[in-house]
Amino acid sequence: MAAALDLKERFAHGQERRKQMRRTLHAEWKAGTRRKSPLKLLAASMRGRVPALVTLKYERMTCSPFGYFRGAVPVMAYDLSLVSNTGILSQLCGDAHVRNLGAYAGPDGRLVFDINDFDETIVGPFEWDVKRMATSLVLAGREAGAKKMHCREAAAAFLERYRCCIAGFARMPVLEMGRYQVHRLKDVSPIEGILRMAERATPLHTLSALTEARKASGHHSDRVFKSTPPVLTRVKGKEAERVVASLKLYVESLLRERRHLFSQYKPVDVAFKVVGTGSVGLRDYCVYMEGNGPKDPLFIQIKEEAASAYASYVGQVNERDGLSNRRGTYHQGRRVVEGERAMQMQSDPFLGWTTIEGRDYLVRQLSDHKAAIQVGDLKAGLMEYATVCGELLARGHARSGDCMMLAGYLGKSARFDDAVAKFAEAYADQTERDWHELVQWMKKAGKNLGTHHD
Repeated sequence: MAAALDLKERFAHGQERRKQMRRTLHAEWKAGTRRKSPLKLLAASMRGRVPALVTLKYERMTCSPFGYFRGAVPVMAYDLSLVSNTGILSQLCGDAHVRNLGAYAGPDGRLVFDINDFDETIVGPFEWDVKRMATSLVLAGREAGAKKMHCREAAAAFLERYRCCIAGFARMPVLEMGRYQVHRLKDVSPIEGILRMAERATPLHTLSALTEARKASGHHSDRVFKSTPPVLTRVKGKEAERVVASLKLYVESLLRERRHLFSQYKPVDVAFKVVGTGSVGLRDYCVYMEGNGPKDPLFIQIKEEAASAYASYVGQVNERDGLSNRRGTYHQGRRVVEGERAMQMQSDPFLGWTTIEGRDYLVRQLSDHKAAIQVGDLKAGLMEYATVCGELLARGHARSGDCMMLAGYLGKSARFDDAVAKFAEAYADQTERDWHELVQWMKKAGKNLGTHHD
């Protein structure tokens, strides 16, 4: 077994990576380096999705430049691959943006605020997450009505906090870093509102929101899912049976004590649910279950997972931590679960994976004390929220990567911060241009949005 590098050597390795990519080079964005159009990249990402929902995804993306950004991970993944990278690897959230942080209930029942969407997670260059989050702050701030200068200042505040936290984590005992919590969340006005919403988002509240009284009695439960297509549609017959049968495989991915808890809930009804922006068109089922009677509901989400948009850009095999396997053979639901557990301090106790008809699925609780920021709430609290983004992303990267090497690369100066802030503003402008292109294309294409763009 090779001897591990000591702290000074790891720090020095981080400094050495500046020769591979100078910190000032992170400012660069040149649209002229593109060889593929954003529309073609988006069209390619729609393959395999439910055709009837492709139009809905495009419609959600045209609502605003930030809405486009949320659904255009394949475009940014391609764009990031066009420029040099540091080669300093960490677990990536992959879709780091301001609305992919939120509140949820941890295993002990207390509310947690953390990064909470990992559909695109993969091991890759740490700065890809940093650049995406910084750009999202600029775009979300603009949508909220903040001045452009204020949006850039928010990105700069995020970057400074990220760098300073990485430096702090590098000095901490490993376990202390792994357990690090952001204690000031209730003092950050946008997050305080999110936590209040999360407290109200109980399973009984979800029961009222998603279900209705059953018309025909005689069953062990009086309630079934509402049907409000295309967002929520009851599933019956063989399809519902396949979804429920997949829970048997899912249980094997749970810890033993959680299997026992889950076994005390029984399925009542199944629905197909449309969620988010980037995930629209992927198959997403909800199972309504009951434990100790109708006042003990549990809602399980079974969400299809495709390969990460970054997969083709980070290599076919990544032996690091055994997290990746040959492209196309690794279970995509498991990829998401392991990425989430790597970055989060606490994760959903019912997080797992399953397979239905050859497709990979993530399994988790639906709406268990979950809540996220509304973009409109950022106008007044953008700077505060930005610093929390920096703290949480730094913690996720420190937990899953080498924070000593990161600290060595980032250094004490603001060179990296300044460069990425310039990139974020330039890429936000590019996103607005790409959004306009999509809007114009939709006007011409009408309803035939699921076809390939030539």
